[in-house]
Amino acid sequence: MSLDDKVTTMSPSLHTRVTEDVGRSIVDGTVPAGSVLLADEIERHQGVSRSVIREAVRVLGSMGLVESVKRVGIRVLPPERWNAYDPTIIRWRLLGPGKGEQLRSLTELRSAVEPMAAELAARHAGAEVSTELLHVSGLMRSAGQCGDLSQFLELDIRFHQLVLHGSGNEMFAKLDEPVAAVLSGRTDLGLMPDHPHQNTLQLHADVAEAIQARRPGDARAAMELIMRRTYAEVQPTWTNKYDYIGEASH
Repeated sequence: MSLDDKVTTMSPSLHTRVTEDVGRSIVDGTVPAGSVLLADEIERHQGVSRSVIREAVRVLGSMGLVESVKRVGIRVLPPERWNAYDPTIIRWRLLGPGKGEQLRSLTELRSAVEPMAAELAARHAGAEVSTELLHVSGLMRSAGQCGDLSQFLELDIRFHQLVLHGSGNEMFAKLDEPVAAVLSGRTDLGLMPDHPHQNTLQLHADVAEAIQARRPGDARAAMELIMRRTYAEVQPTWTNKYDYIGEASH
């Protein structure tokens, strides 16, 4: 392998490492908004080439975390400039002190959007989507009952992606990656029971059956119950009080 080939092979992992290190330090507040980073200092600290730094800065800039200012350096931007829907930023926030706030905002978003998505899916989803939803809900029951959380997570992500895409609303469909990120983060943080509740498993089946049977109201109602349980289960990460409107299903 030539030197050029080695550089080409190594660069992606190098710039990913730099992006991860710098990005997480910004998101967790170690490097506060308004700070100015210098490329040569990052280069020395990380032990990488200037081209790797440029690529990492480009990626961080696309997330809204930094901007390059001529003759100044790399300026760290405030949270309101970040791309809040970027799955990498979501993952970083879930790994840091902002995990509670991140879970709150995404769970509230899901609670508002996913019941409507289920209702729309019951109106618009094709036979292929509704058939797969039924299949996935059945596999979720099996994985949940045997305590295979890794398999359950994969299926849960697929289920909610199918509902979002099946809604026929392109804006809802674009939430598939943020939803996947928060579902993964919830599992990684140990906020999932070893065996998902039977009621939760049944509600997923109810959503799938209602979508296939073209019953929009039933699909929405079942998804609302799923989201109420989800809210109740993750709310302790940001408060010790259950103040969600209505009672969660137990």
